[in-house]
This record gives sequence, structure tokens and C-alpha cells, in this order.
Amino acid sequence: MKKRLLALMLVLGMTFALAGCAGAEKEDTSGGETTDEAAEDGAKEAEGKPEQSVVKWNYGTSGNVLVTIANEKGYFKDEGISIEPVEANANADAMTLLATGKVDVVSNAGTSNPLAQIASGVDISVFGGHMIEGCMPVVALPDTEWKGIESFLGEKVAVNPSYFAFTGAVAELDGVDDPMTAVSWEVYSDYNDALAAVVRGDVKYALMGTGQNLSVQEMEKNGEIKIVSYQSEIMENYSCCRMVAQTKWINENPNTVKAVIRSLLRAQSYYEANKKEAVTLHAAAIDATEEYVGAYMLDDEHYFVSVDPLKNGVIRAWGILDSTGFLDENASNIKIEDHINTVLYEEALKEATELYGDEAPDFYKNMQTFFDENDK
Repeated sequence: MKKRLLALMLVLGMTFALAGCAGAEKEDTSGGETTDEAAEDGAKEAEGKPEQSVVKWNYGTSGNVLVTIANEKGYFKDEGISIEPVEANANADAMTLLATGKVDVVSNAGTSNPLAQIASGVDISVFGGHMIEGCMPVVALPDTEWKGIESFLGEKVAVNPSYFAFTGAVAELDGVDDPMTAVSWEVYSDYNDALAAVVRGDVKYALMGTGQNLSVQEMEKNGEIKIVSYQSEIMENYSCCRMVAQTKWINENPNTVKAVIRSLLRAQSYYEANKKEAVTLHAAAIDATEEYVGAYMLDDEHYFVSVDPLKNGVIRAWGILDSTGFLDENASNIKIEDHINTVLYEEALKEATELYGDEAPDFYKNMQTFFDENDK
């Protein structure tokens, strides 16, 4: 019964969040190439060419700012690929599209959803990332005391416990044996319903989505609620959204995967140096106002995007979800490390550094440092 209830919570949680390096030409010092030399050059060029020129991608209704920039600035085109957006109504639908091969890449379906799929036997893998921290505020009534995650103990909170940052943090508190019973986790299918529950006093705290930032900030200014914390303050680098694909697709299209990563690395470099323009570009891409997008994207303390796979964070999430009952019993037979591909990312980062490092040397140095700290 507990497993069925937890599975239902996870399904409800799913609705919440909703190329190739062409071979260098040989310098001709002899006046011409022999047949063997020409064949060798052709093989090198083919080796770096994307296996797939069009990548079918689901990035949800909120979009992916790195994809937006890579499209607008021609980074995908430079790598010999293009992106075909594939829409889905919810994160669960996106994962179904991925499992059935109707989409190649999903980047906005969180971390819990892909891990639940892996645990149930679907052979997909993490190969990169989107948001590492998604600027998700925790709100309460204005006079509510907040002392940290310990304020959740014994209270009703509108947080789906599939959000492992919270259950993981509660589990680490002294005296807590079971984070699932130490807090009354109230599950709402919509963030607006969770917010209304706070205003009515039905729950003491509620987690809001990235897209609720503008309305929440306005309500706080009006004295209706207050932001007491953010998910990223509960657990740093909690792994908001991973970039996933079928393991077979990754293995059969390594050059395409690396082309995607190199494009997104350039986009991330541009994003970090031009956030206000990124807001303008992304607002247009998702048909939203700049005020709406800027409410979360310009929050440098709580909004963090990165192409990095964040291997250690994914392993941590897997452990928490398993210990709190949100993964299939089959999870004990699965080594999650086998579903996190960091090899192609590491190769692509090296290649991008060689190709584009002069554009932003500090950025690529920082990305290497971040990889060394979070993926090894």
C-alpha cells in the first residue's frame, strides 16, 4: 500500500515541474595527397561528423535557455546539427516519448523522473545537464518563523516528497529515523493550489516552481506571504534537471552527443556573460515577458544552469529516492553509475576548450574544475 501511495506521489510530482568536430585538413607540403592520405583524411572527417543531423528534443513549456542561445547564435549550425522541438503535456509524457524513441533528448523533466524510469528498467542515461538549481522558493505566511529545514518537523508542508532535496535534508537531522513520517508531506498537483493552501493556513510551508517567482515576489511585496528559503539553500547543487537520452542512442551517436554538448557549452559561456540579453532571447522563445523570465533567471544566488552531468549529485539523488521508497524494488539490482555517461561530456569539454577556449578562457577553466569536483 505504501509503495502504491508513493508511486502516486511521484506521478503527481511529475506534473509539477513541467556537432561533430570535423577533422582538420592536413597541410599539403608535397604538392598533393596520395590515395592513402586522402582516404585517411576522409576517415578522420567522417569520424568527427555527427551521426544524426537533426536531434528531436523535449525541453518543456519553460524551455531551455542554453538551447535558445545555441539556436539564436548559430552554435548548433556550426556543429552541423539542428534541433527539432517535440512537445509534451507534462514531464511524465516527456519520459514516455523518450522511452518509446519518439524524442532523442529530454532536458526539463527533473531528476526524480529519469531515475524512476531507470529503476523500473527503462534503459536511459544522464549525459549532461540543464538546471542544477532552479530558483524554487519556499513560502509561508508573513509571521511564520523559519529556522531552517528543522522547521518542517511535525508540520504540514506542500512539498511532494519525491523532491529529494527536502527528504534528504530532513533525514540528516538529529533524531529523525524516517523523513517520510517526520513531516506531513502534502501533495498538490499544481503550485498555485499549494500557494493557496499556505494563504488559507492549510499548510505551513509550500514549495513553488521556477515559473512562480514573479507572482510570489509580488505577493511578498504586498505582505501576503514571505519567501523563507529556496530549494538550493536546503541542498546545494541538488540537480534540478538532467539531460537524458536512451542509452542505446547515446552509444550509437557519440559524435552527435558531443556536438550537442559543445554547442551548449558555448551557449552557457555566452549566457554567463550576457544574462540580460539571455532573458530577452528566452522570453521571446517561450512567448513570455522579460519580467517573468528575469524574475528567476537574474537570481544569481538560486538559479544555476550547467551542461555538466553532475554525476555525484545524481548518485546522491538515487540514494535518497531509494531509501524513501520512490524507486522500484528493481533499483537494488541496478548500478546507477552505469546510467551516467561522463566520458562524452569530458571529451566534448576538452574539444570545446580547444576550439572555443579563446572566446572565454576563464569559463572553460571553471567548467573543468567543476567537472573534476562533481563527476569524478
